[in-house]
Amino acid sequence: MIAQALAFLVDTLGTLLIFALLLRFWLQAARAPFNNPLSGLLASVTNWGVKPLRRVVPGLWGLDLATLLLAWLVAWVLNIALSLIEPRLVLDMAGGVGVGTTGIGASVGLSAVAALVQLVRLFIYTMIAALIVQMVVSWVNPHSPLAPLLDLLLRPFLRPIQRRMKPVSGFDLSPLVLLILCQLALILVVGGLTRMLLMLF
Repeated sequence: MIAQALAFLVDTLGTLLIFALLLRFWLQAARAPFNNPLSGLLASVTNWGVKPLRRVVPGLWGLDLATLLLAWLVAWVLNIALSLIEPRLVLDMAGGVGVGTTGIGASVGLSAVAALVQLVRLFIYTMIAALIVQMVVSWVNPHSPLAPLLDLLLRPFLRPIQRRMKPVSGFDLSPLVLLILCQLALILVVGGLTRMLLMLF
């Protein structure tokens, strides 16, 4: 009972930190202005790890690889910590990959690979959330200060769909198509990687 409660607490806090790091990476990759409140919040929550890591890990093509690497490291450590807290726990980190069921070496290796799958999975969920918020904001308050930020984040993913698909009766259906593609990615990509991990380990 106590182990499960502790595992829940560690999992929740760790996942929130990974989410913050992924969102910070996405905002920087999209060249979002730093003066918005969300960027300030993410910087204050993640600067403790990102700034020191930047001295060792340089950026590439304008991407902040230190932030992405830290997200992976946190996911890896989180998987290992959860397997130590509750060895029989079947983690829902990479779509149901169990850690702590085969030996320490295999668990550490599995945790490292599962952390990559977890990042992909969490990023897709983040994109789905951003799409839903964008659709609600466009209906309720299209002039909201949040609207330009969401447009900046989602534009690289929506534009290729919009080029191939014209509006239907004045309605832009590209967000709906992107939602469907995200769900397919969760099933095919994340699900396929999870099955591969289970076969390898």
